[in-house]
Amino acid sequence: MDTQHNTALTRALAEVPGPLPTSGVIHITFPHTDRFTVVGNHLAQHPDLSCTAVGIAVRIQSLPQGAKVGIKALAARCKEGEKRIAAALRELEAHGYLRRVRERLSSGRVITRTVFCNQPAALLHPRRPAAEAPAPAPMQVPAPVPEPTPVPMQEPAPVPVRIPTAAPPAPEVPMAPPAPSAPLFVPRVPPPTAPKAPRRPLPQPSDLTPELDRAATALLSDLHRHASQFFLSEDDVRRLVPGVAAWLERAARPDSIRRALTDDPPQPLKHPAKLLAHRLTELLPPAPPGVDALAALDRPRPRFTVTPFQTCEDCDRAFRSPDPGHCRDCREARAAYAQAVA
Repeated sequence: MDTQHNTALTRALAEVPGPLPTSGVIHITFPHTDRFTVVGNHLAQHPDLSCTAVGIAVRIQSLPQGAKVGIKALAARCKEGEKRIAAALRELEAHGYLRRVRERLSSGRVITRTVFCNQPAALLHPRRPAAEAPAPAPMQVPAPVPEPTPVPMQEPAPVPVRIPTAAPPAPEVPMAPPAPSAPLFVPRVPPPTAPKAPRRPLPQPSDLTPELDRAATALLSDLHRHASQFFLSEDDVRRLVPGVAAWLERAARPDSIRRALTDDPPQPLKHPAKLLAHRLTELLPPAPPGVDALAALDRPRPRFTVTPFQTCEDCDRAFRSPDPGHCRDCREARAAYAQAVA
């Protein structure tokens, strides 16, 4: 196996045009016929990009249109982790090779499109048409330098080697269209075309008595004297009377109702009746508590007995006890002294 490899390498080196360099890399180049990607030296030899970023750029450039190039998709294809891939994508984005563009679809959904440009400088300096392009200056071809005749190398007789031919490329499987991903975020403000929620009905009293009807009518008819914007028609008054009656039924005072309905109106106020209906519905006070609920508030709460502090008659130490006397240590000391004396 070593002899075959050395012989093939020697034959390939003999076919390299020109004299071989004494140091550095020697390129053995075979032309590609299929499945290849053209990469510019501005990317392959970029002085400010890391090797990881260059490799990620070449991987993205070799993928077909519509392929997923997110961090997780690239981490599934490459050996690098998600952190290194994310840093490489940021490098490419900083140097103009990668762009992430947010776009809103007609359905209102916002998506992120990833755009990769293999030559960012061409976007800043577009190529001029051929008619406007200046004629290239004639190049001065140097005189050919005679090359020294290579000395033939003494090699053993070549052994016939059977070089395996490259297997035909596997047919490309058509990629399925990417599945629709979940939206990046859900907008809090619905679009203008979204269906509006039905309005809540105007509150109604449990029993619209003649007294409530007269009081609610008088309050609504008198609103324009306190706020001139709220000048209502007769139909508006009849339509809003049940809502005001519901407030009065819940023991709301007329001045409180008037303040809640007329304070801080929008400027200019185009539809006062609609604003009153909205405030009567959304600011409806709770029903007054019943007799049982009030009785529960007046019911006396159970009291807890707190043992008071006492001062020891011997050591003046504070201790809790219902009766004055001695603390625990003094009682134990007295008991021990009594036993010793006995």
